[in-house]
Amino acid sequence: MTTSEPSIWLALLHQLPVKPPYLRVKIWRRLQAIGAVPLKNAVHVLPLRDEHEAAFRGLMAEIIEGGGEATLIEARMLGGQSDGDIRAMFDAARDSDYDDIAQAARRLIDTGPASGTDIAKLQKRMADVVQLDFFGAHGRQQAQAALADLDRQRYQHPDVSRDEPAADLPRDLRGRTWVTRSGVHVDRIACAWLIRRFIDPDATFRFVDGRSYAPQKDELRFDMADAEFTHEGENCSFETLVARGGLTDDPALIAIAEIIHDLDIADGKFARPETAGLGAMLSGVCASTDDDLQRIATASDALNQFHAYFSNRKADR
Repeated sequence: MTTSEPSIWLALLHQLPVKPPYLRVKIWRRLQAIGAVPLKNAVHVLPLRDEHEAAFRGLMAEIIEGGGEATLIEARMLGGQSDGDIRAMFDAARDSDYDDIAQAARRLIDTGPASGTDIAKLQKRMADVVQLDFFGAHGRQQAQAALADLDRQRYQHPDVSRDEPAADLPRDLRGRTWVTRSGVHVDRIACAWLIRRFIDPDATFRFVDGRSYAPQKDELRFDMADAEFTHEGENCSFETLVARGGLTDDPALIAIAEIIHDLDIADGKFARPETAGLGAMLSGVCASTDDDLQRIATASDALNQFHAYFSNRKADR
């Protein structure tokens, strides 16, 4: 009788400081985004793969920068939980995602025909979940079937346009006060630069405690809970602003968006060679001052230079 070799797992052990409280939410979101599952509250695992090690190392750096502690180890299960138990945890997480997608698709079918925008959002969400489905969870087939039914229903209604515009932005983005969490870092600094340079040169900013802030008249929020412009799907807030602001025809902005994504999400999705340089620059800016407006002003000079650089290169990859 032969037995299969035990699996080797990557395990991230971490401890976060009590403050700032948003760091816990941010790290939890990162762990969710890379598909890690918890063995304990402070121990999360992924299958041993190069890309998973890179993702965990990125998280470690962010945890340590935030005042926490983190250790990354390779581990084998010798007792208690088995490899099969851990795989079942991954499958259960993905099955829950697939079930959400299938239910959303069925609701759209019941109230349909669905718009092209709604279908595209579900298809994008499906693709994101598949990327995290490391062991082939059974729920994938149910979700795929529901999406196929949804798409089929749409094409059976020729009176519905297949290409619809995205949801309208607020009609006037000028003359607003833009609100975000204090202690700005990568994503918020880049968003503020984008707003000032490409959306409203006279924009004013307000920095608040994101846990309890209620927006006032003529205020727009970014990169905070319930904001008008924040993380959407796998996109960071900067990517959301570029996309929903109608700025996707600027290849230099797309290049910068890819860098900000990898610095903020830490998933190594784009792996541009310029990422480390911009990341070091932004870290230096934040280390030099606690003043949010000063951070934005200083970093804006560098971001302008990056934009000029990519514009000259036409952002070729």
